[in-house]
Amino acid sequence: MKILIRLLFLLPFTSVYSQPNCEAFRYYYKDTIKYEACKKAEEINGLYQFSKEYQQILDESIKIDSTFAYAYRKKSVAYLKSGDFITWKKLMDNAVKYNPQDNLDYRGLMRYRCFRDYRGAIEDFEKLKELGFRTDHLGLAKALCYKMLGEREKAIEILEPHMKEEDFQAGLYDYLHLGVLYLEQKEYEKAIESFKSQSEENELAENQYYLALAYKALEQLTAYKNHLEQAKKLYIEERRMFQMYIDPIDKIYLQDIEAELKKALHGSG
Repeated sequence: MKILIRLLFLLPFTSVYSQPNCEAFRYYYKDTIKYEACKKAEEINGLYQFSKEYQQILDESIKIDSTFAYAYRKKSVAYLKSGDFITWKKLMDNAVKYNPQDNLDYRGLMRYRCFRDYRGAIEDFEKLKELGFRTDHLGLAKALCYKMLGEREKAIEILEPHMKEEDFQAGLYDYLHLGVLYLEQKEYEKAIESFKSQSEENELAENQYYLALAYKALEQLTAYKNHLEQAKKLYIEERRMFQMYIDPIDKIYLQDIEAELKKALHGSG
């Protein structure tokens, strides 16, 4: 159950972004136009995102209220999945414009995950924080953005205190990412400690691979070889990093493991 719950966090935000409560627009906000736009948008339930009917219903919702952010965001999903990033961005910019608090995090995450627009993602995360909303759930993504921009020390500064918080709940790959950052900074003992924590949370081929590299750097060659063999075994068992639509940062492949194993076996590591 613990792993199943964490798997939900790997899904794109679009799959867990809920339909607004239409009645709230009518009775709480006294906004009958948004209520009507919301009720129209409800008609997409059960429809295929790529269908003409799905898109037309959301177009009608936007015609009723051109500021209804939910319709823009839901309409954008098919464009993101089909690779039409320009149209996706235009729609998401409108969603953010009309409801920044509910859409800045998603737009930032997609900029980071799908477009490798690391600076743009950081800007969205910071803007959300400036608006007074919590951004704890974005800590790992923000840190990895800094890492990919070459600012590994900044990334570690973000992750270390976040992962030491009393209410911290590790995601599927958190300790792995922190361990790789330590490894890249040549802080091998810290890297090994982090990889061992990852093993306790969610063992992966990538984790054993990077753990092997840490032992290699420390010239502990038996451990280096053993962990590579374990990495290969886990990879074949499909216990490896996965994220829908894209390859996550720090992912490795079987050929990476086998190439390193070849070095270990021939003493050329």
